[in-house]
Amino acid sequence: MFISVLDLFKIGIGPSSSHTMGPMVAAKDFRGRCAAYIADQPADQPYHVRCTLKGSLAFTGKGHATDRAIILGLNDFTPQELAKEDVNKLVEQLSHRTAIEFYSSRSMLFSPTNDIVFDKGEPLPEHPNGMIFQLMDAIGKTVLTETYFSIGGGFITTLAEINQLVAPIKMEDTHSCGYPFENANQMMRMSRQSGFSVAAMKRSNEQERISEEKLNTGLDAIWDAMQTCIQNGLTGEGLLPGGLKVKRRAKSLCHQLQENPQMATMNDWLCAYAMAVNEENAAGHLVVTAPTNGAAGVIPAVIYFAVKHQGVTHEQVRDFLLVAAAIGGLIKHNSSISGAEVGCQGEVGSASAMAAAGLCAIKGGTTEQIENAAEIALEHHLGMTCDPVGSLVQVPCIERNGFGAIKAYTAASLAMRGDGQHFMSLDNCIAAMKQTGLEMSVKYKETSLGGLAVSVTEC
Repeated sequence: MFISVLDLFKIGIGPSSSHTMGPMVAAKDFRGRCAAYIADQPADQPYHVRCTLKGSLAFTGKGHATDRAIILGLNDFTPQELAKEDVNKLVEQLSHRTAIEFYSSRSMLFSPTNDIVFDKGEPLPEHPNGMIFQLMDAIGKTVLTETYFSIGGGFITTLAEINQLVAPIKMEDTHSCGYPFENANQMMRMSRQSGFSVAAMKRSNEQERISEEKLNTGLDAIWDAMQTCIQNGLTGEGLLPGGLKVKRRAKSLCHQLQENPQMATMNDWLCAYAMAVNEENAAGHLVVTAPTNGAAGVIPAVIYFAVKHQGVTHEQVRDFLLVAAAIGGLIKHNSSISGAEVGCQGEVGSASAMAAAGLCAIKGGTTEQIENAAEIALEHHLGMTCDPVGSLVQVPCIERNGFGAIKAYTAASLAMRGDGQHFMSLDNCIAAMKQTGLEMSVKYKETSLGGLAVSVTEC
């Protein structure tokens, strides 16, 4: 099993990897298919495009900016190229257009208000995050259609592909990399047999596909984006968009810690850094999926604290990201990182496990201690629901990232105090998370139909 660190960590925009970044990628893909189809048709034939959102995308898409993502994708934008743009201004301009233009001077009609349909009926059976795109001719006949699924972390798949995926990754030949571990037990066995660390095995697998220079450049770009996100969040002020009137707190919290450093604890700093990231995410700004947008603050906060307060080196940051990606790949392969599939245990829980493993690795932990650290962090997120208030990635998501970072640090510290031997394996914990997600009510899987989302008292 192989999933690249450069795919797991994606630079893009908030507020959601599955509800914003994934749909944008899907819309851009369908745009390309439409352009190819229309190019072969008579020039005077008008066409019309429509997108129907299903399941979780329909229920929380408004708060997660799914409609904005569809507009941007159909207009040929990607999350990566929008990371430093004024997205609000761009969406405002595009929303007033009535057609999608192609480079060939051809176009298709598109009215965001009428042609993005939030269908809150039965979800598609294959996955809770479904999108049906249609290209229609002048009499309303569908001439081209595609169904996409946003499967977490900004990844998408089509209807034809989804049944070929394994939870839910396209599988590569197990001989396609030197250390093809598909679970944590295999990872530990390969490490013992080879004498290589988790970071070294992951790096070796990556470099069978890209050069060392490209890998390091990619890792550095990820870390630079994470740092920028934290720094932007620590200077941001005001209310977050969406109507809940949630006030940004990271800047004030950081200022308090700087004013009275002798009273500042590690937990305080971790919360400040994590909340800074997720406030930026909630604002729709630059963010890195780690492994999702909703959990984007955990890993950057743990690394930033280690760099700023403990003198961790640049090379150690690279190793941290490689180890975190190795663990994230195992979770995505054997369970899910999608809140719409398994609840927040798959988002913040996965991020905390990845961060714990990365931190343990750069502190000199053995492969067994790394596996233990990831298991501890994930175990103590099992059953966590995804029930965002107002369909927005704000309450409880922002604070939850701070606690995920704290749990990650605690898990790494506890694992380092042991010898790597423990009762519950990471593989069993991942399996438990998957089963818990399958049995979890849809009300608690990013639909805002239960839990905290319906427990707000209006005064």
